[in-house]
Amino acid sequence: MVNKIIRLVNFRLLALIIVLLSIIISIPRYYWAPFPGTSDYIYHYTHYNNFLLFKYSFYHLIQHKDLYLGWPGERHYDLFKYSPAFAFLMAPIAILPNLLGLIVWTALNGLILFYAFWKFPFKNDNYRLLAIVFVFPEAITSMEIFQSNCLVVGLIILAYLAIERKNIAIAAMLIIASAFIKLFGIAALVIFLFYPNKAKAALWTFIWLLVFAFLPLLVITPTELLAVYHSWVRCLSEDYSVSYGFSVMGWLYTWFGINAKSIIMLIGIILFLIPLLRIRSFHNAMFRQLFLASILIWMIIFNYKSESPTFIIAVSGIAIWFFTQEYKPINLGLLLFALVFTILSATDLFPKSIRDNYMIPFVVKVIPCTIIWIKVIYDLLTTDFPGSAIKPLSHRPLL
Repeated sequence: MVNKIIRLVNFRLLALIIVLLSIIISIPRYYWAPFPGTSDYIYHYTHYNNFLLFKYSFYHLIQHKDLYLGWPGERHYDLFKYSPAFAFLMAPIAILPNLLGLIVWTALNGLILFYAFWKFPFKNDNYRLLAIVFVFPEAITSMEIFQSNCLVVGLIILAYLAIERKNIAIAAMLIIASAFIKLFGIAALVIFLFYPNKAKAALWTFIWLLVFAFLPLLVITPTELLAVYHSWVRCLSEDYSVSYGFSVMGWLYTWFGINAKSIIMLIGIILFLIPLLRIRSFHNAMFRQLFLASILIWMIIFNYKSESPTFIIAVSGIAIWFFTQEYKPINLGLLLFALVFTILSATDLFPKSIRDNYMIPFVVKVIPCTIIWIKVIYDLLTTDFPGSAIKPLSHRPLL
């Protein structure tokens, strides 16, 4: 049955489904009004607040305003915390009418993510389809509030695939692009350690860093750009001190009262880096794929600003971890644990009272991801990875 479904599915059909899904998500969100009595209703906010926040960041940039201040009179709330380059790159979507912009933005996020999964070398075609099905509900959770997380994880996975095909310049561009959307994407640069031509990778990384950093100079002056970056750093530093998020730090603080954010983060960094001591395993594709899974999970569970929609990144890492390996009962048990308490716990399959009183306050969503990440680290440290020469995945272009 699964084989028959796989034969019927191709990326064009999947792309059509994503576009239709983006329309289904965007149109109701565009027309539904906030409920009376809520702050959204009182202040005339919309159900697509995140999209408006991104959209108006472009207009604030070209109007020479500080991107990181709240501007009265706008139809959105919250502070913009992305890079000035991200604000500039929103231009093609920002100039569109809201409804069309919503559709294009949602389709872009979905297409990038699922294209990356379509191209990824899962164990077989059955596993590829199951991996897509596994991440699908979590992707919807992110896309329905018009977040950028699907785009970020898609870019990182495509960067991995690009460097596997020896396309170093493209890989560097994709990683830096992800980092200029969300800073934690910079962690994906670790991938370059597994391959030769590290000097070339460093050069291309530096080039793309300069390109994205100075991109806003097309619409603002150097003095204004410097001031914008200063304001961005201030905004992020102030944000750091007031949040635990859906993270390991938040879990330990909520459950056990452990208030040691910096120490926990340091431990997480050390555990994350320890597998890099197995230099002889770098030539093994499975080792590299598992480390990519570790990166995607780690950057969320140790992120003090993680929210429920960001978990599409960690869930994508879990999918790569499980569906690239041989079947193991313990792995299946952990996968189902994540399916129920990470993915489905944020949906209407769990009553609202349970979500509001237990799942969210006790940051349950992070627990399966943390346990699986520990299992990934264990696999990276204990599995016998036979050495083999690094070969490109394919001679076909990735993009």
